[in-house]
Amino acid sequence: MLTLALPKGRLAEESIELMLQRGWLSGRPDPDSKELIYKDQKGKVRILLVRSQDVATYVEQNSADAGIVGWDVLLEGGYDLLLPLDLGIGKCRLSVAGPKGWSLSSGERKVRVATKYPNIAKDFFLKKGINCEVIKLYGSIELAPLVGLSDCIVDLVSTGGTLRANNLEEIEVIMESTARLVFNRSALYTKRAETGEFLDSFTSV
Repeated sequence: MLTLALPKGRLAEESIELMLQRGWLSGRPDPDSKELIYKDQKGKVRILLVRSQDVATYVEQNSADAGIVGWDVLLEGGYDLLLPLDLGIGKCRLSVAGPKGWSLSSGERKVRVATKYPNIAKDFFLKKGINCEVIKLYGSIELAPLVGLSDCIVDLVSTGGTLRANNLEEIEVIMESTARLVFNRSALYTKRAETGEFLDSFTSV
């Protein structure tokens, strides 16, 4: 049996749909259940439902054989994982956003940036030659410039609806992100048949 770590939320729903299509699940986990481990009746896979930022850690530390996680999370964390496949789901972009009228050349001596992605943000502003102070937050990133905590934010954007609702606008796209299927290195050897079958089922369709 393979143990697969999935992020809670929309990406988990898209991942489960893929697994249903490819015969790895016989049914959907109950969305109202508080259980964090789901064992499918087919007995082929066990699913761990975790925070998106924790998926790669569970896989890297051998608590899960494989995982499905956004490219943004992988790039931010620098994990030691095998990344054989872009699944093409969970499409979004990581962007700089700020109050309407604000720009990267607005003249601040040091730009204050609120984000869940400090490493990516620092690298982006460094390459732009812009001095920045990164403020790491774990949620409600859009609030930061509204209350003066930051000048701008770096965050995931899907439709832009949350930005517009808070009078913010997308300024520049840093990167596009999709979900990747990742494996820990030991699973490819200790569960060679299962991991091979799992990977083949996604690459052959």
